[in-house]
Amino acid sequence: MAKEQIAHDVDQYLAALPPDTCTMLEKLRDTIKAAAPEAEELISYRIPTYKYHGMLVHFLANEKYCSFVVTSKTTIEQFKTELAGYKISGTTIHFTLDKPLPASLVKKIVRARLKENESKR
Repeated sequence: MAKEQIAHDVDQYLAALPPDTCTMLEKLRDTIKAAAPEAEELISYRIPTYKYHGMLVHFLANEKYCSFVVTSKTTIEQFKTELAGYKISGTTIHFTLDKPLPASLVKKIVRARLKENESKR
């Protein structure tokens, strides 16, 4: 997708990516949706976003790596040991095709975010 084009849904966002990146992020998407089936999927801030009682998580791709945005420093701290080996910037976890995030860890993170958002209701 050209830089001036903006995806209007997650399918369109993913379709614009290189095939290997698309496949990896489709798996991430499926894992998020399995862990949080009640979450709303949309494009926000020009990236795939999931909301459930507020922002839940986001993901995105760029030329060098992909990012899983957890939106919670508490959650990042909770999984710090399991995230060793991944670059973390604020509430964002960076990963690559060579070292994708394990689905089991993504599920745990998403479930922790669900609980965190539910507790704020």
